[in-house]
Amino acid sequence: MYISFSNTPATGDGTRGGSGARVSATVVVLGVVSLLTDVSSESTAAVLPLYVTSVLGLGTIAFGFLDGLYQGVSALVRIMGGWAADRIDQPKWIAFIGYGCSALARIALVFATGFGALLAVITADRIGKGIRTGPRDALISAASDPADLGRAFGVHRMLDTVGAAAGPLIAFVILFLIPDGFSTVFVVSLAFAVMGVVLLGLAVPNLRPRADRAARVHAPRTPFRWRSLLAPELRRLLVVTGVLGLLTIGDGFLYLLLQARDGFAAEFFPLLYVGTNVVFLALAVPIGRLADRFGRTRVFVLGYVALLAAYLAAAAPSFGLASTLLCLILLGVFYASTDGILAAIAAMVTPPEARATGIAAAQTVVALARLIASTGFGVLWYLLGPTTAVLVMACGLAVAIPVIAVLLRRKAGTTS
Repeated sequence: MYISFSNTPATGDGTRGGSGARVSATVVVLGVVSLLTDVSSESTAAVLPLYVTSVLGLGTIAFGFLDGLYQGVSALVRIMGGWAADRIDQPKWIAFIGYGCSALARIALVFATGFGALLAVITADRIGKGIRTGPRDALISAASDPADLGRAFGVHRMLDTVGAAAGPLIAFVILFLIPDGFSTVFVVSLAFAVMGVVLLGLAVPNLRPRADRAARVHAPRTPFRWRSLLAPELRRLLVVTGVLGLLTIGDGFLYLLLQARDGFAAEFFPLLYVGTNVVFLALAVPIGRLADRFGRTRVFVLGYVALLAAYLAAAAPSFGLASTLLCLILLGVFYASTDGILAAIAAMVTPPEARATGIAAAQTVVALARLIASTGFGVLWYLLGPTTAVLVMACGLAVAIPVIAVLLRRKAGTTS
């Protein structure tokens, strides 16, 4: 695949100074930073369900709480990270603090034993993720042509997903060679986290969106104002993402269901993450380009249709390896159609002076909703059994999708 890129940030009118390139070098470097960081985080996430339920001997309710924490605790500081980046106009260094916090948590993970210690480490790691995500996506937006935001976020998510696929694969190799090698996985995770932090500090330029925009148009800098987040389009997006987040089951639960249904050996469990991420990797850029051309909100809604199909595939009776692969493919389509696309939509409905905060607000709503969803689904699993619990969530999503499609259709033009 060929991706042209340039060091020149996008101009305010949607053109590039000089090169006419489609993807900035800054986006590519940020993608490599995310690649290294995702190797770190996803190698840990891939063994977490087994570590919690088998090594620590905890039940699905405890895992549901930890999984919800892993998904949602970043929401507590995500808007703060975006606000800080917008307020001081330094998204790179706010992102650096977030990446550094996660790296420090990896050090503690090597020595963590027991539920309480694991709880503290996951909290610190996810706080780091919350701090960095909005500023990082604001850097991507500042370095990109507005007309190609879907492609830019697709390239970033593609590189990010290389790491997300490599992390579980590394965890699989370690557990295959060392059946009880969870501590080895955690040490390798730390090494990749440190490399990501160093690369960000040394190789990513210090873009300052408000200062750069003021210099281009020869006008005073527009100050950050909280009322910038009150635009009807952004409020509608926050409602939509909140509803959909409440109906999103954590991948770990679906993978535990697939393992129980199909009865494959525990050491192959991390490969489920690899399968989903390989599909995400293959589709992130093509779907980003499709969204830029045919409508970001349309692609976003279709992503949740794929998630609904994944629920049904997981809950259906097994017909061998093909049924597991179908579920993984559908999950990959879901992530490719929603992850970067949501950031692109949020960027386009938020003013430049509040862009990091707007993106962070959308991601915060998703994270909080998924925290509630994971904890609640753990209880449903315990009370109803895994298959019935998944079908309950599928029914809710089937009702929500057409309503969401109508709500998003009200906004035509740049985000549709």
